[in-house]
Amino acid sequence: MIAEKHYDIILSPVITEKATRVSEYNQVAFKVADDATKPEIKAAVEKLFNVKVTAVNTLVVKGKKKLFRGRPGQRSDYKKAIVTLAEGQKIDVTTGI
Repeated sequence: MIAEKHYDIILSPVITEKATRVSEYNQVAFKVADDATKPEIKAAVEKLFNVKVTAVNTLVVKGKKKLFRGRPGQRSDYKKAIVTLAEGQKIDVTTGI
């Protein structure tokens, strides 16, 4: 796969309390493209971060209904991937690629 395609698949790391809690289990959360498949996500993470991925779990996070200046609106849906790394592998999401 072309290197630019990997950057189109992995959009950003998810940095929340829950996402940092799963790092204890050697897992990292990423926001990914809506049409990305598990094999594509696995290949992209392995190439971009030079790690060995053992499993990829995906889910679609539904956007919340919120008020914006008193008018109802809705945040966009997005796809999230929880990537499990091999034993001894590590990704530091606070640094750039």
